[in-house]
Amino acid sequence: MVLESISRIIKVQLPAYLKRLPLPETIGGFARLTVSEWLRLLPLLGILALLGYLTIRPFLPKKKKQRDSLINLKIQKENPKVVNEIDIEDLNSSNVCYCRCWRSKTFPVCDKSHLKHNELTGDNVGPLILKKKIL
Repeated sequence: MVLESISRIIKVQLPAYLKRLPLPETIGGFARLTVSEWLRLLPLLGILALLGYLTIRPFLPKKKKQRDSLINLKIQKENPKVVNEIDIEDLNSSNVCYCRCWRSKTFPVCDKSHLKHNELTGDNVGPLILKKKIL
């Protein structure tokens, strides 16, 4: 039943529709078409535009996916402002990296989560690196 309907549309109704279309012989003939003739052309023009878009869509530049506009998704959300204070004298090593992307599982220390964040969002955030001079 369904295949018969599709067959009828393709074999009978589509050719009849195409025969009734007011397609002019020249480009200038399109300027002489009436409003009702343009309205009869609209479904065909819409289908052609859709097919053209679907054809070129794989070649269009892809947008980076941005998960949220919020930066801090989960760290100390109960506080009105997140502030971490660290005394430089307490640094145990000569280099310490602190997170600036808010995605670190070991916040405030960087665990390189910014690499995945940058890949997903197109951002360029990196860690804050504190260096302690060894005298």
